[in-house]
Amino acid sequence: MKKENAKRRKFFFKDPLIEQIKKHKATFAVYLILRLIVVVVLILSVIGKRYENVFVCSLTLVLFLVPAFFQKNFGIQLPTTLEIIIMLFIFAAEILGEIGAYYVKVPLWDTMLHTTNGFLCAAVGFSLVDLLNRNNRFKFHLSPLYLSIVAFCFSMTIGVLWEMFEFGADVFLGTDMQKDYIITKISSVALNAEPVNKAVVIDGISEVTVNGQLLNVEGYLDIGLIDTMKDLIVNFVGAVVFSIIGFFYVKSRGKLGFARRFIPTLAEKEPDIEDDDTQTNVK
Repeated sequence: MKKENAKRRKFFFKDPLIEQIKKHKATFAVYLILRLIVVVVLILSVIGKRYENVFVCSLTLVLFLVPAFFQKNFGIQLPTTLEIIIMLFIFAAEILGEIGAYYVKVPLWDTMLHTTNGFLCAAVGFSLVDLLNRNNRFKFHLSPLYLSIVAFCFSMTIGVLWEMFEFGADVFLGTDMQKDYIITKISSVALNAEPVNKAVVIDGISEVTVNGQLLNVEGYLDIGLIDTMKDLIVNFVGAVVFSIIGFFYVKSRGKLGFARRFIPTLAEKEPDIEDDDTQTNVK
C-alpha cells in the first residue's frame, strides 16, 4: 500500500518547472534563449560599466517572470502564443529598444510596440472580466459586446497612463521618451498678433534658430505631441483588433480556435492525494 501511494505521489508531485517545460516546450525554448541573451548583455554591461544598461537588463529578467508569477499565484493559464508574444514584447522594448537603440535606428519600431501593447492590454482586460463572467460566485453576466468594450477601454486607459508616465519623465527627469518629430508646417493661434481665435499658418519651414543657434534640422522640431498621438492611435488599433477577436470568441462560446491562442483561462487543478495517516480501509 505504501509503495502504491509513493508512486502516486511521485506522479502527482513532480517538479512544477519540469511539468511546465513538458507542457509548453515552445514557451520554455523562447524563454531560455531570450534570458540567455539578456544575461550576456548584462555581463557585458557590467564589464563596460554601463550601469543604466545593467538596470534595464535586471528589470527585463524580472519582467520575464511576471507571466509565470500570475499563473502560479492566481491559477491563470496563459496560452503559449500569448506568453511568447509577451516575452518577445518585453525583449523588444527593453533590450532592443532601449539598449540597442532600435527606437532610433529602426523606423516604426515604437509604432509596432505600441500597437502590440494595445493588443496585449486588451487581452488582459478582456480576460479579467471574462474569468469573472464565467465564475458562478459572481452575480453578473456581461454580453460579448460589453466584454469587448471593457477590453477596449482597459487597453486605452493603460495606453493613456503610459503616455502620462512618458510626459512626466521628460518634464522632471529630462528624458526624451516622447520622441520629437521634424515637421515643415505649423499652425498656431499663439503666433497671431491680434487677440482673435485664428491660427497663423507657417508652411515650408526649412530651418529653425534657438537662442541664436541654427539647429541641424530641416524643419520645425515638434516636442512629443505627434509621437503621443501616434502612440495612442496605434494603441487604439491594437485594442480594436483584439476586442473584435474577443467578441467572436465569446459569441462562439470559446470555439473560435484562433482566439484561444490569446485568451488566458483558469488553470486546471490537480487531483488531491490523501496522506497515508488519513486513509482508512473499509472492509
